[in-house]
Amino acid sequence: MKISTISEDLFREAVEIIPGGVNSPVRAFKSVGLPPRFITSGAGCRIYDEDGNVFIDYVGSWGPLILGHAHPEVVESLKATLKKGTSFGAPTRGEVELARIITEMVPSIEMVRLVNSGTEATMSAIRLARGYTGRDRIIKFSGCYHGHSDSLLARAGSGAATFAVPDSMGVPGSVVEQTLVFHYNDLEAVRTQIQENPNRLAAIIVEPVAGNMGVVPPKAGFLQGLRDLCSRDGALLIFDEVMTGFRVAPGGAQELYNVKPDLTCLGKIIGGGLPAAAFGGPKHIMEYLAPVGGVYQAGTLSGNPLAVAAGLTTLRILQRDNPYNDLESKTARLAKGIKEVFINNGVPHTINRVGSMLSVFFHPGPVNCYEQALLADKESFRRFFGRMLDQGVYLAPSPFEAWFVCTAHSHEDIDMTLEAMRKSFKKEC
Repeated sequence: MKISTISEDLFREAVEIIPGGVNSPVRAFKSVGLPPRFITSGAGCRIYDEDGNVFIDYVGSWGPLILGHAHPEVVESLKATLKKGTSFGAPTRGEVELARIITEMVPSIEMVRLVNSGTEATMSAIRLARGYTGRDRIIKFSGCYHGHSDSLLARAGSGAATFAVPDSMGVPGSVVEQTLVFHYNDLEAVRTQIQENPNRLAAIIVEPVAGNMGVVPPKAGFLQGLRDLCSRDGALLIFDEVMTGFRVAPGGAQELYNVKPDLTCLGKIIGGGLPAAAFGGPKHIMEYLAPVGGVYQAGTLSGNPLAVAAGLTTLRILQRDNPYNDLESKTARLAKGIKEVFINNGVPHTINRVGSMLSVFFHPGPVNCYEQALLADKESFRRFFGRMLDQGVYLAPSPFEAWFVCTAHSHEDIDMTLEAMRKSFKKEC
């Protein structure tokens, strides 16, 4: 592995003209104490940096690239679309086709509104839930990230279940005062809150498989319990499937766990690597949106032809090839191999996995919520990350993120990753 010089020079230049040198905070590699690598290109499951290094990539642009980088069919669809124009600010056939395939793959969605980012999707779903129910209060869970809109950028206060306090400067306390934050997988606390305060809740929003505290699966009965509580109280259940949608199953986590939400937020994979997201649900709720109803939402570039083309092609390939069993097999094999390496080197660890998402926690576990995830040894992760980068394996530069396996990863790539891991531990010794 070449010592980074061009990337370091670019980063020094970037910090002078971009806050922190990056356009999304985790890209700064701050958690791992290294300068970020500046990427020039990607192909399949590999990426290439400015210094000529090649990495097996388990970030996949943070989840969208389930088919790998520069998939030939996606690239061709973009070329064909680009020749016709990049944006019209008017309806296109592609938007209708993408909406149709989403409703086919996710049965809980009868109507869908396309937006540009997961943040827009969750923010708009919350507004819709409040408009539909006529209520203000929402529940979220610590460690679940739903974008950076003000009312969702909240953390728990001093109690296990409490009204939230802002999680960022610039967010007024009044904005999050109707947001309650609970521990993920703590169904009883939510039940108590609703029983003691009936008919006040607009919605519960949850990642059905948490991915932003590392991968944390729902406990048996947790999602169905939330469904039952919302149904009885007249609140809406919102699944944030920005990460899990089309990733853990064709119909997302709601198919995997057989729990039907009222609203679903989608992103990442539906853009095929370009900026696109969506939220959807049954017709009687979605028609509260303008221009039919009184809940306002708009976006100049929503349904952008290029993003629609990439997303539509990606979803059609997933429907045609149905790669989920293969993704499951490869990711399970990777998780098993990691466990063996860690055991052989006496490393306390927990590996959580759902489908083609996994996380490694440097902690004996269990890890069922954010508070348990925080017990992981961050210094051990920092050293592990640096050694794996030296061995040509690119991981998310944070101990609280998911690894993503894509269809382009081969069993040989898995073997190379595990061998790199073994070498990294020998190097440390």
